Amino acid sequence: MDKIGIYAVPFVIMFIVVFGAVKKVDLFESFRQGAKDGIGSLISVAPSLIGLVLAVNMLDASGFFDIICSLLSPVCSAVGIPQEVLPLGLIRPVSGSGSYAVLSSILEKYGPDSLIGKTASVMAGSTETTFYAIAVYYGAAGIRKTRYTVPAAIAADLCGIITAVITVRSF
Repeated sequence: MDKIGIYAVPFVIMFIVVFGAVKKVDLFESFRQGAKDGIGSLISVAPSLIGLVLAVNMLDASGFFDIICSLLSPVCSAVGIPQEVLPLGLIRPVSGSGSYAVLSSILEKYGPDSLIGKTASVMAGSTETTFYAIAVYYGAAGIRKTRYTVPAAIAADLCGIITAVITVRSF
């Protein structure tokens, strides 16, 4: 099984070269054009991405997430969501790397086999970095109005959070 990983990448590269030769495609020109298009996409997405990262860091440094967690903790306690996973639920829709830092902290503090650790793990896998995805994809496509995307995505993340709690408690 370990040998598959060693040979997978060279096999895929060789397959692409052979396929391109059979189809008579100029592989270098295709690669160069793809790289050029990729740089253009990066340039169009960069402002949205930089703004999002800056906003997340500012909210985190200001203590905004801590204030929101303290305000939401009574409601979440009544519903059965552990207060310890609230920061993960709040930061996950905004920042993937920030949420994985929070997840890592939760797992170190409570352990991966604890109810809190399992809930946090399932929650991280069941939710999406909503605002990051919207900023990147809508920015790349040049879409300015998100219309119903943000409310629907937040509802989906909320369902993921609640389902994670229910699922972990059930099993």
